[in-house]
Amino acid sequence: MATAIKLPELGEGIKSADVVSVLVKPGDVIKKDQGVIEIESEKASAEVPSSVAGKIVEVRVKEGDKIKPGQVIITVEEGITAAAAAPAKSAEPKKQAPAAAPEPPKAALATAAASGKEPVFASPSVRQFAREIGVDIRTVPGSGPAGRISLDDVKNHARNLAAGQVAAPASAAARPAATPLPDFAKVGEVMREPMNAVRRATAAHMARCWAEIPHVTIFDRADITAAEELRKQYKTKAKVGGGKLTITAILLKVAAAALKTFPRVNASVDMAKQETILKRYYHIGCAVDTPRGLVVPVIRDADKKSILQIAAELAQLSEKARAGKLGLNDMQGGTFTITNLGGLGTTYFTPIVNAPEVAILGVGRAAMESSYAEGLCRPRLMLPLSLSFDHRVVDGADGARFLHWIVDAMEKPLLLAMEG
Repeated sequence: MATAIKLPELGEGIKSADVVSVLVKPGDVIKKDQGVIEIESEKASAEVPSSVAGKIVEVRVKEGDKIKPGQVIITVEEGITAAAAAPAKSAEPKKQAPAAAPEPPKAALATAAASGKEPVFASPSVRQFAREIGVDIRTVPGSGPAGRISLDDVKNHARNLAAGQVAAPASAAARPAATPLPDFAKVGEVMREPMNAVRRATAAHMARCWAEIPHVTIFDRADITAAEELRKQYKTKAKVGGGKLTITAILLKVAAAALKTFPRVNASVDMAKQETILKRYYHIGCAVDTPRGLVVPVIRDADKKSILQIAAELAQLSEKARAGKLGLNDMQGGTFTITNLGGLGTTYFTPIVNAPEVAILGVGRAAMESSYAEGLCRPRLMLPLSLSFDHRVVDGADGARFLHWIVDAMEKPLLLAMEG
């Protein structure tokens, strides 16, 4: 019996993945849960395992292919072990292969659409975007296969509504063209480098966040002289636990406490329903720079973990991120993000809010500065902080209070134990 192994769902809003490598070939005998292909999706790389054991009949993808959830990647003849496979050289598997024909694209789209609340062909991320800008997804003409609605379709429809025009089905020719670039080759030698999946996803997501969120960024400094002394005292203990006690690890704990104190910063906005969604869980993302691009693994329930536990988990996630081994669960569900560019010498900057979150904290490089207090001028270690927030949800005064709370907690470590 030939069984079709399909690419599983990759997570909310992830519509496709690139095949990085194929780990099996026809005739191989595999075990259940053995990896058969390696994929790189939006912000994650992973091996796709087989759900059955048996002999590979056919491999239907190759390196470099772009594949979608529900697409058949291999077919397997079940019940064949390595010992039984050696003499089995007949063409029997090829006769059985047609029974596992790929699902027609239209049927696959219909199946995906059936899982949503609305009878339209659109991914969860496109539905969410439509809700945020107040567009009824059911009124948007789709230009993709089987009428699938893309992000561009929603944007074009919103423009037509704003202009008072009747929205017509958006075609590729009707979409606004990107600004044409000059021919750089006329000036000098150039090389074109294709964007990988992580870079494409980051570019699209950041452009959307910047275009749709009314950003405000405020700045402050924290005197972390006392916090740095504590960090040095406990760094050996953190190392024994498998972590590295960094200012980022401390800030993750501080931020979780601050979010409890200021619940509107731990929220999302639903413009379609004119509601603010206040979250009662505290999953904090930490941006990590990798050779493949920026990824944001998430520390779940940061409010319930000690700083040493956070340090160990952050070290593990950062290592996985740089090795390209983060899973989708490692990067989903964040309610707030911290991005630290201090290691590169940066001071203040304007981080972009990572939608659907409503705020992000940027951390710069700490430096010794002279500080005048109580009639004395003393050297103090000062940490630059930059808070960007969504002004639809967080008012300027609330943003300032939130950042000042973080500054106080970093300057007075006992405050975290008392109020956190």
